[in-house]
Amino acid sequence: MTSPRDELRRHVGALVNQQLSGPMDKVRRKVAAWQDPRAKLLRRRRRASRSLAFRSTLAALTGGVAFFIGGNPAVLEWSEIGFGSVAVLSAAGAVSAGVKSIRLHRTPLPAAAAPPPPPLPPSGSMAREPMQRLATAESNLGELLRQLSAPHNGLAPLSLETVEYSRATAAEAASAVRAVAQQLRAVELARDSAPALERGHLADEVRRLRNELDEGVDGYCGLVATAGRAVAASSTAAPRQALEDATDHLAGLAAALRELAGGRS
Repeated sequence: MTSPRDELRRHVGALVNQQLSGPMDKVRRKVAAWQDPRAKLLRRRRRASRSLAFRSTLAALTGGVAFFIGGNPAVLEWSEIGFGSVAVLSAAGAVSAGVKSIRLHRTPLPAAAAPPPPPLPPSGSMAREPMQRLATAESNLGELLRQLSAPHNGLAPLSLETVEYSRATAAEAASAVRAVAQQLRAVELARDSAPALERGHLADEVRRLRNELDEGVDGYCGLVATAGRAVAASSTAAPRQALEDATDHLAGLAAALRELAGGRS
């Protein structure tokens, strides 16, 4: 049996970890967003557009000045030559910037990177282990779907609609699973603070939520396994159909989890 002092230390430690994890999680998300290939290409496009606008304006101004002083016999010849040279160089730079801007804008934007997963539940929570499995499965599925949509991997590429459907359904399912994990954690906190006579019922609720959580994570991992078999397969029709069937199954599981969560709220 833990003493009141040990219980106080545990609560204070959990509070400190919660206060520290928030800012660090924001920093990690900002760093991940900055390093996203899609964000990098968008930044390069904006820089190229600004460079093109600046060089075009400079070429127009210097060209106009050179034309004006070229028709004025009172202006020294070297001024005309100087401004003309600057205008030519600026025009060349504008052409180069325009070619670069066109090339960057024609480059297809990479798919937006998935945001980093939220912090895991505390180590003593029954939700932590399933959430660790889910985070690993999300990373693996992202890589598998990337390979399935790549046209240069030696496989018969799946249709973009199939891959995007699987990706969107997986994201919805992960969100539904995390909602169950949050409920489980909330019930755990209530159980720890409840009077002794009421803890038995809350403990049963914790076990029931853990079973639902395991079912949701197992369904997500089933989609990962199907995507892995699709990557390894050499035929064209079977992997596509299997992936669509697994995605439909996961979509139904996610809908059931959301319905159960709504029924308890």
